[in-house]
Formats: sequence, structure tokens, C-alpha cells
Amino acid sequence: MLSIGEKFPDFKKTAVVSVEAGKEFDTLSLGDLLNGNWSVIFWWPKDFTFVCPTEITSFNDHYEEFKNLGANLVGASTDSEFVHLAWRNSHPGLKKLKFPMLADTSKSLAEALGILESSEKIAYRATFIVDPEGVIRWVCVNDLAVGRNVKEVLRVLEALKTGALTPCDWEPGQATLN
Repeated sequence: MLSIGEKFPDFKKTAVVSVEAGKEFDTLSLGDLLNGNWSVIFWWPKDFTFVCPTEITSFNDHYEEFKNLGANLVGASTDSEFVHLAWRNSHPGLKKLKFPMLADTSKSLAEALGILESSEKIAYRATFIVDPEGVIRWVCVNDLAVGRNVKEVLRVLEALKTGALTPCDWEPGQATLN
């Protein structure tokens, strides 16, 4: 698995960006994200499942916080853009997502990241924080059955953006170490 200090792989993938007819899809690349901003790219195993929408809607609920921290937010799975769109249209909590749902149908990006589960070849619940130069600065991977904590992702992003040493249990607004 790629880890801290390594470059996030370059990619060019289709993403669902809207449920509005004729405006559903767009192409997204790493270059689109590396526009002077940090990026948070999180993966879920499968669309139309049970834990995944709780995570996706939680990221959406905190979207403005990511935006205020100058971070792009992208969700991804190995499902197709058509499955993403069908799920968004059928799930009330997903209809108004403010971030793209990346479709890695070839599984090439998940494979390059090293986050494919071995038997089903679906992505683990992985979260990457990538700096404006494309370097992975934080990665967290959960077992398929365990949802992640979006507030922790925000806390770590804010800690990384301080550029300082942050002590154990540091919270935004607290002092950093000299």
C-alpha cells in the first residue's frame, strides 16, 4: 500500500458530479485536484451497501469544513459511474452530494494505491490526505465492516495544515509544540 511521503498516483477517471440530466458526469484527474489545494480522497467498498452511505453522507455533512480548510473532497469506489448515479438517484442521503463520486471501474487506481481486498477485489475503506504537491501526508485504512470517523479526518487535515508539531489528542485551536 502507498503510504506517507509517496506520490499519489496520477489518474484520469469519470466521476458523478450531479444528478441533473445532462450534467451527471465529468472527467477528474489528479491535476484537477492539485490546484494549490489539499485533497481528501476516500474510498468505500461497494455502492448499494449499508455502512458506505453512512460515511458518504457524513463526509457530505462536513463538506463546508473541508472547503473552508482549502481541501478538495473526492469519494471513490470500483463501481461504475452508472452504478454511482443510480445509487445517488435512489438514496435520499446521496442526492445532494457536494463532491464527486469517482468511478475506478478498471480498478487501476485502487490497485496502484494497494487498497484492493484480495478475494473480491473491492477497495478497503481507505482515506488519503494529499498535499498540494501530490504527496500523501496521511492514510488510514479500515476493515470492510468498520466505518471511519470523518471528524478525525478533519482534525488530522487541520493538524497537517498547521505545519507544526501537534501533541497527542491535539484539537484545532489548541497550541502546537515549538
